[in-house]
This record gives sequence, C-alpha cells and structure tokens, in this order.
Amino acid sequence: MREVEVDAVGVAVAGVPLRQLLIAVGEPLVDVLAAPRGFDVEVRDVVIVDPEEESGSGRSGDFVLVIGARGRAAVRLVRAAAREGAVAVAVKVGSETDVRVLRDTAIDSGIALLGVRPEVRWERLESFARSAIDNARLTTDADLGEALGDLFSLAQTVAAMTDGIVSIEDTASRVLAYSRSDDEVDELRRLSILGRQGPEPYLVMLREWGVYQRLRAGEDVVRIDERPDLGIRRRMAVGIHAGTQPLGSIWVQEGSRPLSERSERALLGAARVAALQLVRQRTEATAGPRFRENLLTGLLDGRIDAQSVADNIGADAAKPAVVVVFTLRPSEPNADRSELELQRAEMTSLISVHASAYRRSALVTTIGSRVYVLLPDLPERSAVASTLSLTREIVAAAKQHLRARVQVGVGSEVRTLDEAAESRNEADRVLDAMTHDLHAEIATISDVRAQVVISELLTVLQGNERFRDARLTTLREHDAEHGTGLARSLLAYLEAFGDVRAASDRLHVHPNTLRYRVRRAGEITGIDLSNPAERLNAHLQLLLARRTRRS
Repeated sequence: MREVEVDAVGVAVAGVPLRQLLIAVGEPLVDVLAAPRGFDVEVRDVVIVDPEEESGSGRSGDFVLVIGARGRAAVRLVRAAAREGAVAVAVKVGSETDVRVLRDTAIDSGIALLGVRPEVRWERLESFARSAIDNARLTTDADLGEALGDLFSLAQTVAAMTDGIVSIEDTASRVLAYSRSDDEVDELRRLSILGRQGPEPYLVMLREWGVYQRLRAGEDVVRIDERPDLGIRRRMAVGIHAGTQPLGSIWVQEGSRPLSERSERALLGAARVAALQLVRQRTEATAGPRFRENLLTGLLDGRIDAQSVADNIGADAAKPAVVVVFTLRPSEPNADRSELELQRAEMTSLISVHASAYRRSALVTTIGSRVYVLLPDLPERSAVASTLSLTREIVAAAKQHLRARVQVGVGSEVRTLDEAAESRNEADRVLDAMTHDLHAEIATISDVRAQVVISELLTVLQGNERFRDARLTTLREHDAEHGTGLARSLLAYLEAFGDVRAASDRLHVHPNTLRYRVRRAGEITGIDLSNPAERLNAHLQLLLARRTRRS
C-alpha cells in the first residue's frame, strides 16, 4: 500500500514513483546521474530553489529544481534538499569533474540526481514534472482500476451503475470502448460505434453550447438535453484528464429508463479510473521500454550507478555481467539509408526478444549505429559460453529473417555490474578490429587480440601526422602517377613474412614480378627491407594507408 499525504481539506494526495516521473521528463530534458534509493521512491511535489536560499524550504517527497547554480556550486543545495527529505534534485551540470562531485554528493546524501541539459528551460521541466505528478494522483483508486480490468469492462460497469448506455471516446471522438445493451440506442451512438460522425446539426449544437470545451476544461459532469427531432436522447458526459491534459470523455445515453441518481458520481469515478488505464497504456506502449534503454545507456556511460540499475531490473549487482555489441554491415557500400534504418530497427527488435528470453533482466539499447546488450546475473563458470551460444542464435536468426550481415563483439565477463562499462569498452574494441574483416561474425578479445592491438595502434598513427613516414607517401604517389602497384605488392610481401611464392600467388603474379616490384619499392623509398624495424614501420604505414583508403 502506498503512503500518501493529506492536503489541507483532508484529501489524499498520492505521489508518483520516480520511475514514472523520469518517463515523463526524461530524454531529452534530463539524464539520470544517480539514484541511490532506486526508482520506486515517490515524488509528491515540485519545488524551485535558488542559490540565495539557505535551504530548499521543502518537504518529504519533493522534487527540487536548483536554478541559478551550476555544477559544484549546487553541492550545498543538493545536501540541503536531501536533509529536508527531498527524493530527487535537478541541477544543470558542467564539466565531467562537476558531474563526479555532484554524483558523489547525491549518493552520499541518498538523493536522486538528475542532470538538466544546458538548453532546457526550467519552466518547461517544471511543467512536465507537475503533469506527471498530476497523472499519478489519478491512481488513488488503483485497486478499483485493477478490478475493472480494461475499458470495455469499465464501460459495462458504468452502464450498470447508471442504468444507461455507455461509450468511452478519445479526444478525437473516436470510440475506444462501449457497453453492451439490449436497450434501443439512438442515432448518435449507432453512428459513433460504426466510426462515423453523428448528425451535423447536433454536433454543431454541442459545439455552440460549449460542451466539448467544458469536457476538456475539467471534471464537471455535463448534462445534454434530448433532441427528439434529431433522434437524440438525453445524455450525460464527463471529461477524462491526466492532470490538465485531456485524454478523452465518457458518455452515457439514457435508455428506456431514466438515468439513476448516482450517475453523476459514477461518471466522475469512472473518468478517473479511465484516465489511469489510458496513462498506463501509453506508458507501457511507449515510454517504458525507452526508460530501460536510457538506464543501460547511463550505466555504460558511467552516468548512473550499478545498484540503481540492478534494483530497477531485478538483478543482482554483485553477480557477473557481460556486454555484447552488434552492428549491421550493409551488403552494398551505398545502401539506401531508410532501408538500413529499417533493418537496424528490425535487428534491435530481434535482439531484444532473444536477450529477454535468455535473461529476464537483460537490457538492450542503441547508441549510434550499434546495439548494446547487457546480460546480468550470469553464472560464474559458464558466462562466456552461454553468452556466445545466445549470440550465435541471434546472428543465425538475423541471417534467416533479416537477410542481413551482422557482426558482434563480445566483451569479457566482469565480476559485478559496476564494471559493465569495462565489458562494453572491450566489446567495442573487438568490433572495431573486425571492421575490415568481411568474413568475421562473432569474436571475443581472445579471438582478435592481435587485430585489436594493431587497430588501436593504427588509430594512434592516423591521429598524429608527425608519425607518418613520407617515404611511403612517395611510394603511393609513384603508383598513382605511373599506374603501378608497388605499395600493394610490398604489403603482400610483408604480410607473407617475405615468402615470395605465397605473396605472388595472392597477387596472381609471377614470383619474379613480385621480386622486381619489392626491389623497385626499396629503390624509390630508400627503405632497407633487411632491417626488422624498417620492415615493421613500412608494414604499419601501408596498413594505415589501406585503412584510410577504405574508410
């Protein structure tokens, strides 16, 4: 049973779980930086403080917006908010150092910390937060909502309580649910259920009377007189709202008997239950999965602590975990972008299904063009083997259903969820090393350790012009000018460890031709190929040139 506050007139004021608040105001407004008490703590109000105040003047359950103080300047106010019982605080952060200081302060103080992005206006954040809390206050009769089940059950219940004929509509007047009835329905109800508009003169009259405006404005029950000339019977209606946001309306048509005396109260209660159900539907259909994705992104980026993530997904933060990264390799170099995006979305969905079947607590998120999977709660002795088995299943399914080539980098098992970012970094390094291997599908660091080292070394060389060897540049320029392939031949020779026959077979040329090309390359560059250091340098420079050309 949730704890609720009572306002000045004795009305119960419910809070909103921090999770639901984050769904409403999350990306792109805020990032979760810490949640030391998890995501089930309840937020009951929004409070704004500024640096001049000695304290937040808050109460238990507040969500505090710290305006006018950025980064470490807000540390004092974060501590003060926590002392006064606030459950979350929002701050505009600055540098990475500021983020670390604020996160440590929040974790020590036991308060959730949300980093507000620089471009976000405080009044917009406040508006979204208050709307989320208003939505939550519709859930004080949650047990009733669970008992009623879906909207059709709700419509049938209201029909029994009012002795009328009920329909529930969205804001576009489309019928979402309606009650069964042996009674005679009028023309307006019949047309509405069939998805068609009622008589235009009657709809004009409703607009002129301000009926729709009143339904959107508040919870007042609106009574509408009958119009026998249009075949319209007497009605009552009430708006469905989530805070100040209209979600739809409930209509009750009078049947063969007058509407009961308790109809107005029944409609008001039904509107609140319907709002709860509609909000839940929206949350589960859209924002819920995005919230889980954001949790994983925050964990991998080091913005949110592992225990907060573990508490939310029902995992044990002290058990081993593995991060796996997938990417789609287009079959054509200039593949249509929209088709690629569609394939990537289908791949993400496929990965999510397989990962969830393997581990209920698995998380999946997309960062750039890569899809990351967190597999927590792994058995200590078989973590890597079971991860590879799952990965092979996904790759095989992608081939069959998507007809797409997928490459996968598998990070090493880490001891706890706290180290998930390390597994992610290694998975990225493995995938980076696989980029130029068209045949590789799945790899771990042990499979491609040498390629990873060389790939990262080439990245260092590529980013520093002073490491470039002008002699190899001269060789490539000679090839471009004379149409020769001396650089390619020299690389093949070096990769074959000086085995002329193997290298010439690879190039499809006579061994003597290759010997001539290697000797000619030495003459043009002045490189002494009998010197091991010179050979290593030339090999790296030629590999770098090949990478640059391909990219």
